[in-house]
Amino acid sequence: MAQKGGRNWDQDLRYWMEAVDAEGALKRIDGAEPMEEIGGILDLYQRRMGNEAVLFDEVPGFPKGHRVLANVLTSVPRINIALGLPAEGSERELVLWWRDYMKNAPRYAPEVVASGALQENQIEGDAVDITTIPTPTWHEHDGGPFIGTGCMVVMKDPDTGWVNYGAYRVQTHGPQTASVMMSPGRHGRLIMDKYHVRGEPCPVAVVAGMHPALLMIAGLEIPQDVSEYDAVGGIFGEPVRVLEMPKTGIPVPANAEIAFDGFIHEGDFIEEGPLGEWTGYYAGGKRPQPKIRIETLMHRDAPVLLGVIPAVPPNDNTYYLGSYRSGAVWNQLEAAGIPDICGVCAHEAGGSRMWLTVSIKQRYGGHAKQAGLVASQCYAGGYANRWVVVVDDDIDPTNTNDVLWAMCTRFDPRIDMERLDGCWSTTLDPMCYDGDTDKRNSRVVIDACRPWDRYDDFPVVARSSRELDERIRAKWAHILPEGV
Repeated sequence: MAQKGGRNWDQDLRYWMEAVDAEGALKRIDGAEPMEEIGGILDLYQRRMGNEAVLFDEVPGFPKGHRVLANVLTSVPRINIALGLPAEGSERELVLWWRDYMKNAPRYAPEVVASGALQENQIEGDAVDITTIPTPTWHEHDGGPFIGTGCMVVMKDPDTGWVNYGAYRVQTHGPQTASVMMSPGRHGRLIMDKYHVRGEPCPVAVVAGMHPALLMIAGLEIPQDVSEYDAVGGIFGEPVRVLEMPKTGIPVPANAEIAFDGFIHEGDFIEEGPLGEWTGYYAGGKRPQPKIRIETLMHRDAPVLLGVIPAVPPNDNTYYLGSYRSGAVWNQLEAAGIPDICGVCAHEAGGSRMWLTVSIKQRYGGHAKQAGLVASQCYAGGYANRWVVVVDDDIDPTNTNDVLWAMCTRFDPRIDMERLDGCWSTTLDPMCYDGDTDKRNSRVVIDACRPWDRYDDFPVVARSSRELDERIRAKWAHILPEGV
């Protein structure tokens, strides 16, 4: 077993589970049935971030040892463990780590290997039955079981050979049938369309249990033509070991828990949904989505289905995205030439997409508006955004009360608000508009900074200076509340 930062480190979900268990952060629950109870238990667990990861075993009606793992990345320590970092690191340190990773991490092309734990069970043709995997109905009013929530949907570009994977939801419809929902403009949809324009079925593989670092990269905005496998290799510090699926040749992690492959044929749709989504609503309703005709199922002995459940935020689907997206937007603002960015927070209440707070040290008139407009449209911040709030450098962008205070006291609706219409969104956005295939939304950019023309004579904040704070802490630390 490889070691990184003194912790267990391997490309295997089970090593991560062991490390989390060693931290006392893995809860085992036996006997919960998957149609209602697993989802109901998780709904309660997710209402407060920091609750344990949950491993469901002894699932009624399924083979002994077939397990479900969820509430995975709802704490900073568990995210840190997935990245090979010290569990005790802070959220701000995590954002800074993502910034450095995106700028400096090496990339490693995946390594194709001849064998892996995934091959312990290989089923093909008419014997394939994905319903043998204990797949919950995650929410009370979901349209069925979704085998793919914490998943990788892997495709290969027919023109360039570029391997892409994304975290698209995948519903189980029968032993050899699943569906996948890919919003227009997402890389998976673009690749699928290329095959269909050629008159060819689109090969696809779905991985439903893997090391959480692989999952995190699946949910992030990796640039086109860069493989997520290369990107996650920069986290592992080595190439991702992959197997080629038997029917499609698509590479999947060699130590994955569950994977299946098959083909999406042009015009072949099936009614999919609804699913309680990351916005906190049953968004999208029941709609035709591309059908996957499954040809091979592979899984480990005693496989673990990984569930990362979208729900009313913050939730397992969005919590981990916040630190990454904060770092990504920060980097992209700097790349656009915006000076003196002091912090970014992609707030969990908006599913880490719909609310961005940007802290700046103002240098010139219009600086705040410039930062807000760029943050609202850059690649990492543009998808399904709703609010961008720009604050001064004395405001902690992660402190919601401080941000709201700035909005209440430094924002003038007459002149400090911009509305942008016709922006990039998704059918999962309950307030999107326009056509069935071209979803748009409106968003607001708020300048909650001190007015530039009054910057020097704006009322002084009634709070101790940093220098006084330091003197008080040095002398009176023994009587001060923890964490101040």
